This record gives sequence, C-alpha cells and structure tokens, in this order.
Amino acid sequence: MSEYTLPRDPAELADALAPEAVLDAARRRTLALTDCLGDDELMAQHSPLMSPLGWDLAHIGNQEEIWLVRRAGGRPPLRPDLDPLYDAFRHPRADRPALPLLKPGPARRYLAEVREAALEILESTPRHADSPDPLLRHGFVFGMIAQHEQQHDETMLATHQLRSGPPVLDAPPPPPAPADAAGLPAEVLVPGGPFTMGTSTDPWALDNERPAHSVELPPFWLDTVPVTNAAYQDFIDDGGYADPRWWDPAGWEHRIRADLSAPQFWQRDGAHGSWYRRRFGRTEPVPPDQPVLHVCWYEADAYARWAGRRLPTEAEWEKAARHDPATGRDTRYPWGDDSPEPDRAGLGQRHLQPAPAGSHPAGDVWEWTASGFTPYPGFTAFPYREYSEVFFPAPGTPSPYKVLRGGSFATDPVACRSTFRNWDHPVRRQIFAGFRTCRDAVPADEGRP
Repeated sequence: MSEYTLPRDPAELADALAPEAVLDAARRRTLALTDCLGDDELMAQHSPLMSPLGWDLAHIGNQEEIWLVRRAGGRPPLRPDLDPLYDAFRHPRADRPALPLLKPGPARRYLAEVREAALEILESTPRHADSPDPLLRHGFVFGMIAQHEQQHDETMLATHQLRSGPPVLDAPPPPPAPADAAGLPAEVLVPGGPFTMGTSTDPWALDNERPAHSVELPPFWLDTVPVTNAAYQDFIDDGGYADPRWWDPAGWEHRIRADLSAPQFWQRDGAHGSWYRRRFGRTEPVPPDQPVLHVCWYEADAYARWAGRRLPTEAEWEKAARHDPATGRDTRYPWGDDSPEPDRAGLGQRHLQPAPAGSHPAGDVWEWTASGFTPYPGFTAFPYREYSEVFFPAPGTPSPYKVLRGGSFATDPVACRSTFRNWDHPVRRQIFAGFRTCRDAVPADEGRP
C-alpha cells in the first residue's frame, strides 16, 4: 500500500501531497513487479494482449524523461533513441517482443538516471496554483507521471496473472467482511435530478474527466455491492452461457467464437463439481462472497439481462458514487472527501484479490458500465492527444470501447477517484473488472429510502 494520504479537500490535493511521495510509491511498486522475475521472463511475452514486462519497465522511464526531464525541466534528451522504441502508438503490443528493447539491467539503470534528474527538477520547479504553465500548476505533470506509472503497474500485474509458471507474488488475504455487511440492502434508490459530472477543479484529474458539467438523471435503483461470484454462478448454473436471449448479438457471436462458459481463469472440478480459479500462479476455490472478476462487458451485460436488470450508465455510476442528495455536494470518493484508507477502499495491491463484497464503500474491482467512451461537452486534449482523444469515436459513430468506473485492488490511490474514467474493448477479460447492475425506478419509488 502506498505510504501517503490524500487531503480531505480536493482543492488542497496537490499542495498537501508531495509529488516525490507518489513518484516514489510508484517506482517501488514497479521494481517489485519486475525484480521478482529473471531476465528471460521479463523479456518474454506472456500473452499477445500484453507487452513484455521489460517493455513496460523502459516505457515508464521514457515517459518520465519526456515529460519531467525534457518538458518540465527543459533539459536536453538523455536517450532520444528510445523514443520510437517505446512509443505505444507506433508498435502494437503483439509486435513489441521483436523490437531491440533494452535488457532489464540497462532499463533499470535508465530508470534510475531519469529519476535522479526528475527529482532535481522537482526540487527547483515552482508548482504554485497561478503558474502560467498549466503543466506545472499544482505540480500536475508530476502527478500525471505518477498516475501513468501506476496505470502501467496495474497492467503489469495483469501480465503476472496471465503468466504461467510458479507464483512469484504474495500478499495476505483480505480480512472478512464486517459483521454488518450481511445486513446491507440488495439495492439502493438514487434519486432523480441534476448533479455535476466530471471536474474542473481537481488539480490532478486527467483530460477526459474534464470539464465539469451538469447532468440530469431520472431516479434508478443500483446494486449496493458488485455482483458476487456466488450470484454469477447462479447465472452459469441456469444456462446463462447457453441462452442467446440474454446476450447482445455481437456478444453472442463473441461467446461462440471464444467458447466462453465462465469467467476467465475459472475451471470446474468435474461436470457439476466445485469451481476453482487460478490467481497469480495458485489454484484455489472460488470465494463465493468476493465480487466476480475477469468477465468481459458482454458477460456482464448478459448477466444483467438474465437478472431482469441492466448495467448502469457511467453518469448513473458517478452520481451514485459521489453525489450527496441531502447536501447537493459532489464528493471525491464514494465515502466523501477523506483519504482512501484501508477501511474505505481495498486499493494498492495490498491483498492481490478483492475483499468480500460489502467490505468497502467501493467494490475493489473495476465496474463495467453501459456507456461508450466519448468526450464530455467542452473537452480539450491536455497535454497530448494520445491519452484520450485518439480513443474517442468519430462524430456520429458508436464508440468501440466501454467505460469502466471505480478502481480495483490493483489500482493505486493516486489514480483512483470518482471522476476517473477507464475504458477497454468489450471483449477484454484480463483486466481486474467486475460489475454491478441497476434498474429504472417507477414514480412510486421516489421518496423511498
């Protein structure tokens, strides 16, 4: 878990949170995810969906050099020859093993050299609120790079899950759910009305979270906790994977083509036996009370239809997560503005699995929504198009990506807030994603608790 806390008031975030703390936390995690493997495994591609871990290692350093050393510090390039090798848009993941990549030893030395220069620049660079350079205002560029590294760390953890071979990562199990978790209602009513979606004030929010804008929603009911493994097994046992009624047509075609019959990494002991899962090299019984994990959007959508419900839109998800109807305030997290301490969120790769459903206000898994990934009204790419804009669809065309909200046990607090937007193809299952469902309210529901 990262050794830092976030202030209550988001406006004070960048001033109260030293950028060197989040940069250091990210680097310690990066090295922990790579030092546990030999050079051959670091340079191997464990899945065509993922980069070799060695590519991620040097890419992290290259991005830090570009933005902190060259752009923020105004220094000459350290290794300009690496720019084309570690350009994520120039080389698809499946092609990266064939590139003349840095070996792990030189990559680590490069990271250390870049970090030494970055910390010198950080120490001498003003980061005040009225800085004329928006990259430096509130230290945004340093927070951006810390978030970039932590996002790659989560991707690298997904590569560890796809990797075959003996386990190399370990962590204690999460504690049991609190005693009152069993008494939680199955669903909660989210009142209708306007709320402010996105943010224009959070100093480290990324471009696709901006700008803040008002959204009006009718009332709806939302699952109190994400769908659990036990509930998802009911869908399987009821023939959910064999019934096209529940599936989006494209999803049914994908289910047939990919031969989907259960979440990724699940296997059954005999035709009607118990379910087991593979988790970071270990095989274990599927915990019934944990949120279901490693399901694609099509599976989540099919379950929701089978249950007589639907997936929430991302606007519905965000309103439920951060809007307080009693005060009209929109908070940074589902529990308010307080720091994401362990009793509030299972973040930071602390347990290598989600906690039992109901343990935290957030669900410890990314949650699929019904929405495609599109820009907010007034969106402006910053500081580069490739973070968000290139993923948006052409006007008038549907998005090929679905939005995920929340955060998972593999997400670091610096990259987790109720406005944060994640996205992926609806067929992806290697990500740490689950879901919750919702339903429309009827007029008689308004005013009910």
